[in-house]
Amino acid sequence: MSYYPALIMDALKNVKHPGKGKDIVELNMVEDDIRIDGKRISFSLLFDRANDPLVGSIKKACVQAIKTHVGEDAEIEGNIYVKVKPRPIATPVKPLAEVKNIIAVASGKGGVGKSTVTANLAVALAKDGYSVGILDADIFGPSMPKMFKTEGTRPLLEKINGKDRINPVDKYGVKLLSIGYFVNPDDALVWRGSMATNALKQLIDDGNWGALDFLLLDLPPGTSDIHLTMVQTLSVTGVVIVTTPQDVAIADAIKGVSMFRGKSINVPILGLVENMAWFTPAELPENKYYIFGKDGGKKLAEKFDVPLLGQIPIVQSIREAGDNGEPVALNDDSIVGKAFIELAGKVVDRVDDRNKNLPETKVVEIKTQ
Repeated sequence: MSYYPALIMDALKNVKHPGKGKDIVELNMVEDDIRIDGKRISFSLLFDRANDPLVGSIKKACVQAIKTHVGEDAEIEGNIYVKVKPRPIATPVKPLAEVKNIIAVASGKGGVGKSTVTANLAVALAKDGYSVGILDADIFGPSMPKMFKTEGTRPLLEKINGKDRINPVDKYGVKLLSIGYFVNPDDALVWRGSMATNALKQLIDDGNWGALDFLLLDLPPGTSDIHLTMVQTLSVTGVVIVTTPQDVAIADAIKGVSMFRGKSINVPILGLVENMAWFTPAELPENKYYIFGKDGGKKLAEKFDVPLLGQIPIVQSIREAGDNGEPVALNDDSIVGKAFIELAGKVVDRVDDRNKNLPETKVVEIKTQ
């Protein structure tokens, strides 16, 4: 009698898996490597793991099935081999996959109004019809809860696909997440760098951001572990650097530009914002007093050949609006409100230009020695 593969497969359909109630052919446990050499028959069985406790009993049942349904003289003993099923490679889920553009707002030093610029830029974008969020990445000095007057708010958890997700706070059409929503505002955060970066990753991974046109990252001043975590976790569309005109701020802004332009990070610089460009009294709106120096940000932008996205004046109302949790960009009629509306338009144009002419930013790989 001549043997053939289909006959072997039909015989093996009589071998039931004790734990699953189906035959081993139906369970795709028979490898496509049946070999027939005269009366000698060999093939492999696929198991999830090599030490499966059912290996012995299933092999014995296969021998019996071949002897019964193929032929008593079939040489099968010792010719059934065991292989481990290849595990499918999980495709990594891209963080914030539904966010079209991730914009980091950074500064070389503190006190230049980076968070004020972030908050007002977000509001201006939202007023222009874009879906916008802010991730307050300044873990040790979160400002967004106060700037949006949401200090007492606690984000709600929602179970989505079996996972607890954090629903961002929504104010003025802007979605907000900040570590400030989860700690007492009067308590100082005394955390090691790893604790801060883990907290930030949780806000990224667990935030229920949904689809956004823009997510603004309010980074801490300077260069730190937080900045590295950002570029190692997210594909950042581009960076907006905030500075004031004074020399000490410009010097630190240079370091920020250099960091993002470095070969290992290589995140596009969308442009510079010169904050506190001049002082204008409310009663003399045409007057400009350059109390922090003149055109420092403009000169820096020219030096690095990046656009100057805006020059934001300092007026009393911007401080009052920030303290009251009502970003000045809500008021289209104010001098500063108009400046932020113009800034938003230039940022949109720069992002469109960047996306047309440059590839997606690569996430920085962590290299181990």
